[in-house]
Amino acid sequence: MGTPTEDFHAFFEQHHAELSRLAHLLLGNADGADGADDLAADALVAIWHRWDRVSAANHPLAYARGVVANLARSRIRSRTRERRRVALFWSRHGEHAEGPDVPAVLDVRAALNRLPYRKRACVVLRHAFDLSERETARALGISIGTVKSQTSRGIAELERLLTQTPARRDERGTHETLRVLPTAPAERRT
Repeated sequence: MGTPTEDFHAFFEQHHAELSRLAHLLLGNADGADGADDLAADALVAIWHRWDRVSAANHPLAYARGVVANLARSRIRSRTRERRRVALFWSRHGEHAEGPDVPAVLDVRAALNRLPYRKRACVVLRHAFDLSERETARALGISIGTVKSQTSRGIAELERLLTQTPARRDERGTHETLRVLPTAPAERRT
């Protein structure tokens, strides 16, 4: 065991990519790879500030996943509030923007983006990250029963969304498709 700084650096190197991937899947495509990387970096900064407590915990990675999940939830809520403010602004000015052009569900990520946050988080942690129900519950701060029900409902909803678009049906099924999601956010465009 090294100094706290060395221990945190080792934790960072070992888990940054996974935390960034988790952030990317929870946020969806709206923030892109840069937004997911930023959120993972914010989570790691928060973890660094509490490193003495985090490193002493039984499951530091579960704590880190929880921090990412909470930051993602906050960012999604903030994004939703901003959209409401913009919609309210335009509705008061008499100009009506056309409804959003909602494309057909093209892939698992698009379907994931349509799930409510808690269902999405449970499905992603259980199937894309292969966490147990207990680990998922710990990361999200919810009960194991809630993990079971939200995962089951989320998978059912994903399957419904994915089968609505016949051209994108996947022979492997939803569970297997989630396992093959990239291990890192999409490549950054320069």
